[in-house]
Amino acid sequence: MKKLESTLKNMLLVLTLVTAISVAILASVNALTQGPIAETQANILKEAIGQVVPPFDNNPAEQMDTVTLSGQTINIYAAMKDGEYVGSAVEARASGYGGEIVVLVGFDAQGNIYGYSILSHAETPGLGSKVDTWFQKGQKGDIIGQSLEQQELKVAKDGGTVDAITASTITSRAFLQAVKTAYLAFKGNTKEADAASSATTQVKSTDDDSSSSELTEE
Repeated sequence: MKKLESTLKNMLLVLTLVTAISVAILASVNALTQGPIAETQANILKEAIGQVVPPFDNNPAEQMDTVTLSGQTINIYAAMKDGEYVGSAVEARASGYGGEIVVLVGFDAQGNIYGYSILSHAETPGLGSKVDTWFQKGQKGDIIGQSLEQQELKVAKDGGTVDAITASTITSRAFLQAVKTAYLAFKGNTKEADAASSATTQVKSTDDDSSSSELTEE
């Protein structure tokens, strides 16, 4: 068999062949893993929803609605039990100290905060990273059970009643802003507004003062 001459033309031919084979292999691997990855992500979302809303027997992820609010496209997942609406999980985000905080906030049918889960964040380890537990039931910054229709959530430093994460006021403000955004989306979504008994009042949402002199977390 005649050896292929080492010319530029032959080198380009070999390179093209290798590239085509590599692309084909990657495409095959992607096709094989796409389904399992999507299924895993769906299960993670369903588990997260289950942590923040009352017990349900439907698949809220399959009944997703979207609301556009302040430039955000917000996903809303309605939970049902025995055919009755029991609440919704709302995915919202805000800019924290280290980057974007993505929060899944759960509301019961009356619009009270039922629970929350942090989907992603880049906050400081040991400080802002406590956001995943600090505001949970029984913790120092507990917001569970509160109604944003009755009062606006603010940290104590801003005249509110919520205890901020120690040395992480910026993270705390961002978290509460995400919760407020989630609530406005919840109230503005027709399905939830019709189902909630307290759906007649809009809550005014104001951004935290980004020009605050506190530019670093203490």
